[in-house]
Amino acid sequence: MTEKIKQWQMTELKADFKLAVSDMPQVKEDEALVKVAGCGVCHTDLSFWHDGVRTKKELPLTLGHEISGTVIEGPSHLKGKNVIIPAVLPCGDCELCNKGRSNMCQNQLMPGNDFHGGFASHVVVPYKYLCPVPDAVLQKYQLEELAVIADAISTPYQVLKKSELEKGDLAICIGVGGVGVYGALIAKIMGAKVLAIDINDEKLEQAKKNGVHATLNSKGLDSKEIKAKVKEIAKELGAPKYGWKIFEFSGTTAGQDLAFNLLTFTSNLSIVGFTMNKLEVRLSNLMAFDAKLIGTWGCKPELYSEVVDLIASGKLDIKDFVQTFPMSRINEVFQNTLAHKYTKRSVLVPDFN
Repeated sequence: MTEKIKQWQMTELKADFKLAVSDMPQVKEDEALVKVAGCGVCHTDLSFWHDGVRTKKELPLTLGHEISGTVIEGPSHLKGKNVIIPAVLPCGDCELCNKGRSNMCQNQLMPGNDFHGGFASHVVVPYKYLCPVPDAVLQKYQLEELAVIADAISTPYQVLKKSELEKGDLAICIGVGGVGVYGALIAKIMGAKVLAIDINDEKLEQAKKNGVHATLNSKGLDSKEIKAKVKEIAKELGAPKYGWKIFEFSGTTAGQDLAFNLLTFTSNLSIVGFTMNKLEVRLSNLMAFDAKLIGTWGCKPELYSEVVDLIASGKLDIKDFVQTFPMSRINEVFQNTLAHKYTKRSVLVPDFN
């Protein structure tokens, strides 16, 4: 076992990440030491680094909560196992955990927020909810590619399960970069007629190539024009006029405004993307349409094995949506992600000497 841990740390807002080398931390009885295979770059990381969203742990802090790796120290049943580290690590014993809402555990710990995360050679985490990766999955994917399960795939999986989506429903996915495209693909697997809406033709083409039923570029269109086009598309797909399941993945004011304006009778709107900006809406529309508005936070660890099974079965193919970079390029990758230069989820792979 290496004697040092190497980490790319955030030291101040909007500044370059700096390489830090320190002694390997002590591993407690309820923890595991994981050698990082890959760590995805998430919109939440950008919010911490660029937008001023406060982290629980003070700076300097190693960001990164979308982690895959290999357990090298910890309980015997996990030692040597390849694992996914859930982005939200609950306590498992509180009122919310006992009610099946462990993703909202108020004692939860989040890598790259409550403690040093995955843009590092190693990370120490509570081992209770680590999700083993079957060898069969690794015959098709590299372990670092599977880091996206920790958030980009598990988060939309949870919200789709919460959304009351039924076979044949129209699922409208707004924003199909990163988390959104996985949401669209999972909705299709669940039997929905899926419409992807974005302002980027390349992302829409990628979604269509992977089986999404219909796409719509909303750039330059107002909400009334978009709603009219959605009604046309629903008719073409043989989807219902009502009860649309709307998923806002973009985390933008424009996306959230559009999502609310697409509400129709008995719709269900799920908010997945995050923005600090406020939105002015008429909440009475929920009453008038007998509609539902729900939020979602991460994914409870109990669902991770179901996500892994989707990939293992071949129903969900993630190859087209992941790109890897050496972790030493972290500053370049963050700047490019901020500038929306990537159409795939970026995963940083440790390349420490």
